[in-house]
Amino acid sequence: MIPRIDQTSPVQALYLRFIEALRTSGFSGDLNPDYANRTVLATDNSIYQVLPQGVLYPRHTEDLVTITQLSQQAEFHSIVLSPRGGGTGTNGQSLTDGLVVDTSKYMNQILELNVEERWVRVQCGVVKDQLNAAIQPHGLFFAPELSTSNRATIGGMINTDASGQGSCRYGKTRDHVLELTTVLLDGSVWTSRAIDEGELESLWRRADRVGEVHRIIDAIQREHHALIRQKFPRLNRCLTGYDLAHIRDHEGRFNLNNILCGSEGTLGFITEAKINLLPIPKCSALINVNYRDFNAALRDATALMKANPTSIETVDSKVLNLAMNDIVWHSVSEFFPAPESEEKIQGINLVEYTADSEEALRDEIKRLTDLLDQQASQAETGRISYSLAWGSSAVNKIWGMRKKAVGLLGNVEGEIRPVPFVEDTAVPPENLADFILEFRAILDEHQLMYGMFGHVDAGVLHVRPALDMKDPQQEKMVRVITDKVVALTQKYNGLLWGEHGKGVRSEYAPAFFGELYPQIQRIKAAFDPRNQLNPGKIATPAANIELLKIDGVPTRGQQDRKIPLQVWEGYSEGVHCNGNGLCYNWNPNDAMCPSWKGTRERKHSPKGRASLMREWLKQMSERGVNPIAESKKLKRASFLFSLPSRVLNTLGKRRGDYDFSHEVHESMMGCLACKSCVGQCPIKVDVPEFRAKFLELYYSRYLRPFKDYFIGGLEYMIPTLAKLPWLYNLTMKPQFMQTFMARVIGMVDSPLLTGISLHKATEKLGVPYATLENIAQLSAEEKARAVILVQDAFTSYFETALVIDTLSLLKKLGFVPLLAPFKPNGKPLQVHGFLKAFAKAADTNATQLNGLASSGISLVGIEPAMTLAYRAEYKKVLGDNAPKVLLLQEWLARQNDILAHKKADFRKADFSLLAHCTEKTNAVSSIKDWQSVFSTLGQSLKVIDTGCCGMAGTYGHETTNLDTSKKIYALSWSQVVNEPANAGKLTATGYSCRSQAKRIDQVKLPHPVQVLLQQSL
Repeated sequence: MIPRIDQTSPVQALYLRFIEALRTSGFSGDLNPDYANRTVLATDNSIYQVLPQGVLYPRHTEDLVTITQLSQQAEFHSIVLSPRGGGTGTNGQSLTDGLVVDTSKYMNQILELNVEERWVRVQCGVVKDQLNAAIQPHGLFFAPELSTSNRATIGGMINTDASGQGSCRYGKTRDHVLELTTVLLDGSVWTSRAIDEGELESLWRRADRVGEVHRIIDAIQREHHALIRQKFPRLNRCLTGYDLAHIRDHEGRFNLNNILCGSEGTLGFITEAKINLLPIPKCSALINVNYRDFNAALRDATALMKANPTSIETVDSKVLNLAMNDIVWHSVSEFFPAPESEEKIQGINLVEYTADSEEALRDEIKRLTDLLDQQASQAETGRISYSLAWGSSAVNKIWGMRKKAVGLLGNVEGEIRPVPFVEDTAVPPENLADFILEFRAILDEHQLMYGMFGHVDAGVLHVRPALDMKDPQQEKMVRVITDKVVALTQKYNGLLWGEHGKGVRSEYAPAFFGELYPQIQRIKAAFDPRNQLNPGKIATPAANIELLKIDGVPTRGQQDRKIPLQVWEGYSEGVHCNGNGLCYNWNPNDAMCPSWKGTRERKHSPKGRASLMREWLKQMSERGVNPIAESKKLKRASFLFSLPSRVLNTLGKRRGDYDFSHEVHESMMGCLACKSCVGQCPIKVDVPEFRAKFLELYYSRYLRPFKDYFIGGLEYMIPTLAKLPWLYNLTMKPQFMQTFMARVIGMVDSPLLTGISLHKATEKLGVPYATLENIAQLSAEEKARAVILVQDAFTSYFETALVIDTLSLLKKLGFVPLLAPFKPNGKPLQVHGFLKAFAKAADTNATQLNGLASSGISLVGIEPAMTLAYRAEYKKVLGDNAPKVLLLQEWLARQNDILAHKKADFRKADFSLLAHCTEKTNAVSSIKDWQSVFSTLGQSLKVIDTGCCGMAGTYGHETTNLDTSKKIYALSWSQVVNEPANAGKLTATGYSCRSQAKRIDQVKLPHPVQVLLQQSL
């Protein structure tokens, strides 16, 4: 909802006038002064929360020129502009109370690639992994490596001069920048590169902003070069931003890019970059060295560096244990075997080697393993054991685990959680162990827990002290700890900010720069004389203007503490989001948050929805409304009792009456409820869960659309409808009925009933229904081979043949299948917030299933989303009374010995699996179970990485979601399904996935069961 100018404060009115002026000045991007967008962009990955006045999404450089030129009009001289890329900053770099200018939504194209000269030109919103995926076929990559590489933009990397893993070998971002195109605050567009003295002299003579900038920076270098050499530490991670030590590069050329890199958007808007690329090493390996003491791992890094590795990363036991309990561990556990001794691993050094030949790589590795073997008995090294991981596939999996370590530190129980504010200190590597000993002493003195990991080869360690930022007393520790760590880094000739930029921590810049700080201010003043660009960060343009203070900027905790404890705990699925932004994952072949990928709108991401939920809870609390208490009332209230007020409120909504809940509702309705966030978010943010709670309360005040009742009641109606399938299908097929359903009911492409009688089919197959009476009639031998198939509405009534095929395959494999009588699962009710009805459905269904399970026979389900509901949504409602229902492949994989005897009954063939999102993110090992089953039966099954199909239950059938659903499908599924080489080889586990492929591409994908049945002799 956009506020009216006459109902706002003078500051808000000014920004609304500016936004309206942009609208009439030819700005072609998105203008978002609504509260939802502002709320979502009020946080990053730091402890801070600053509400902007609006969010701008420019489409191209011309839009940025329009913004900057308009900001120079006298009326708008106080307008503040802050560039934003991936929003992963840990120090509030892109937070502002002015306008956020987010370049990632539209300005994300790779413009030009020169393979021969090894460079690429990109727009600033291109994500690092996006770039590397595009150039990888040419044998090239862009260094350095970041833990946030799947959402960090090139513009963001440039603005923080990012480094990361392998920086000792590959350097920092600025080491790879050849040219930058920047929109300066006066609207001029300048492309900077390293230039010789002749070019520099010609620029001196210019009378514009470009000329002034070059004159001032050159003068600073000439006048203060001796002091600069003295002040700037000689570290791999030297001072980021306004890097006076590198105004001239090693060849003596003037290079403005070394000032712009790391400037955090305080000097201009970087729109394009020409960057150099490196050849991908042909071979790689990783040695995982285990230690009995974390300090030993730090000290040993210096010795390991003598073996000249590509990089050394360290992880402490806390981070390692968090990884072991995360989805990521399934991909790397084989590379971390338990040591032969019973000693507990307290630290690990990950030592990487790369080479262009296997022979050279083995020679490199041998140099280190010889050292490790020779010193194995020397107790002072602290080493326990080591293991090797060969090949880029294995190495990349381990680095994937290491990358996730940043977010995993936030995944702990309770309210005291590791937070970033002193987590990228850098000291000379030889000082690191001693530095960390004192660092830990500071934290231990204040009885703070913490986790550690980092780049020991570069002397950088990430340390996150654990605090409850909702507690005002604990919040004060940010100042206490930071001041002590600043003094400690100075003692060891290091820096407070070795990697993640300055941001709000810029208040320490004057002390670090010392006598050179006024020169830094001269640079800021030349670019931004009125302090409009990301003010308060790095430097101010004048001595009378202060930098931001670490305890002078609003924090998230200050807002969160307004939410009562009972409410906070009741919505724990979303309130702990720490802003790490993993849900902004660029990769279209990754399942994480399809609604974000399909819309590129941050409010349609788990992070965005969690931000909106926290704000909604805060607003409810400020109005004296307790959502937990209201939900309990609804469980007892009559539906008709609230009908009059819901009608009145809905009429008010249609008139345009403002309610922040409407903005939250819009965001929640974009969620596919695929639950990928639950499995992949390191904090385990569960959007479908808090979405359901929100919808329950929202629709207690407003009327529901009829489609919700149709979807929620379908499981109950369908057994009756299935008795006259021809009538149902005849009603749904005609065009006029499809139009009616789309416009009035809100549903499109509704599936048709198969018309196959499951009852008759099971009689023909000789498969009995699972009742205690029928089970009692089984012999002991039959019972030992028995399994109960739990029905779901989708496969039983819309894919009846699949249920029959499943029973047929089980019989062919020598099992004794039984079919559980159909009862509504209730998941559609839960998804749409009918929580009272869902609890009743769950209880009824669980009573039947638990009764059947009491026989000792396993329960299995075909459809992943419905089956996994028993261990997720049911568990939350019923606790230990939730029935234990396995995915079909989980049960089959446990019958390996029986399957092995049936191998000769199957023809060999190769297939490729397209797995369901919920299945591959919330039951990770079950995908390998399918491969195990296929392998045991003599088949090959390759898993193809894909994102979401875009259907997700009924999401793709809802009229309002149709376009987004098709867009999501096009991101990854369409190409795979239409690839000629895949014809006849694809199989898909999800009902919704098969429905989507059939609807959009007219391709009928079989279930793995049907593939196996087809191969049987």
